[in-house]
Amino acid sequence: MKDSSNLSRVSIGRFQRDISNAQTVIYQFLLDAVKTWPPEEVLAEFRRLFIHQVNTTSSDTVPALYEIVFANQEQEFHNTLKRACYILINNWEIKRQYTYISDLIDLFSDGLIQKTTMSPTSRRLRQWLQNFVDGEDFREIKLFANRHDETNIQPWSQRYTSYLLVPQYANLSNPVEQRDAARMLSFRLREKFKFDLAFYTAHSQQPTSASSTSITPQNPTALGDEVVRLIKFIVARRGQFNHLNLAHIFLGQTKDIRYKTFKKSLCKYLLFSVEKQNGASVFQHNLNHKLNELYTKHNDRKLDDALLLRTCNRIIDYLTSEDGQQPSTMFALLLSQGNPLTLVIVLLKIILICNYSRVHLESKIAVLVRYYEKLSEADCQWVLNFLEVFRITMTIHAENIEYNLVHPQVNHVEEAGATITVKESDQYRIFSQAKRCQEFDDDAILQHIANLEAIAEDQPEATEDTE
Repeated sequence: MKDSSNLSRVSIGRFQRDISNAQTVIYQFLLDAVKTWPPEEVLAEFRRLFIHQVNTTSSDTVPALYEIVFANQEQEFHNTLKRACYILINNWEIKRQYTYISDLIDLFSDGLIQKTTMSPTSRRLRQWLQNFVDGEDFREIKLFANRHDETNIQPWSQRYTSYLLVPQYANLSNPVEQRDAARMLSFRLREKFKFDLAFYTAHSQQPTSASSTSITPQNPTALGDEVVRLIKFIVARRGQFNHLNLAHIFLGQTKDIRYKTFKKSLCKYLLFSVEKQNGASVFQHNLNHKLNELYTKHNDRKLDDALLLRTCNRIIDYLTSEDGQQPSTMFALLLSQGNPLTLVIVLLKIILICNYSRVHLESKIAVLVRYYEKLSEADCQWVLNFLEVFRITMTIHAENIEYNLVHPQVNHVEEAGATITVKESDQYRIFSQAKRCQEFDDDAILQHIANLEAIAEDQPEATEDTE
């Protein structure tokens, strides 16, 4: 008598292979088409396959789709449809054929999807399509089309699409086409913001007579003319111990020390030079308490990269969103004080000592944007101020653009170690230039981060070192 469990495993294995083979047929067909056909024909084939389920140029694609439908695997259908969309989006992004991405999104407005039918198979498929359109996957896909849609007024959250894309390319389980497309678009949006900000600050400081002969560049922020004063304020505060130098000093002093000692030093480092204001003492007390209770089982262990990453990520959670759904209590408390720069500087300091935590931080920024985006711009100005100060500060301190203050009368550039008061900064002009930066393999970095997190998670209880 045959073992029924073995038969079950064989059956499941064959089923999975059939689904996988069907998906491969669809992916390969679309990949070949998008690389060689006019985009209009690709869209027509996509509509015939997924919306109308009629014969396409390939006689294998519709049967492959029905292989998934007959198996009654809605999640596999969603995965197939999502990856099919990103195969087209990724290739059209590379070719800068952006209008066709919007046309792809429009296909899902086809009235046939909502139309009732007597066919059980068609009814199932249309319900799956409706569920897909109403789900998070389709919401993420629309990020690629919204920035090119100039016919409608975009919600304020679209300004932060570069952050909203981070969870897509940071998730190693997403299709490679989705991750590539998300990374590419996020990079382009960041570069555009950096260029637009530098261009705007340069031209906004020109005398009226000089700038009247040309078109004034558009302010890329939501802060109005105050953005120039903010940039001067941020640059002027660098002082003798600028944030990058302070981070290097801190890392040097805490190398290989015990974790308990490191946490005490970390609190002092994060709060160093933070202005004394309402709520500062509460912030210090709460942060101290959080760090004291964090990973106590590792208190006697020497600090390593994995533990540093986990610690920085947990502090980021504490300051932004601990559950990944809504803002943390500390986030609301700090921003209620009316000075978002305090929180932003603390977050910057974390990134400067552990750059691997930057992806995690930006994913949390995406959580905050998603949480508040249901509110009108007028109802969440305090959040918008934080988001603007955050991306401006990161552009100044954590990107490949170097900002300095230049005195126009004496042709003097403010040195990195010099201290300029806020009042004196009004006499200076902003000068920005690109810095040389090293190129990295993003996938390798993300995989390394995942490995570090796994190492820290699996570390055994603290024991005495044996040397």
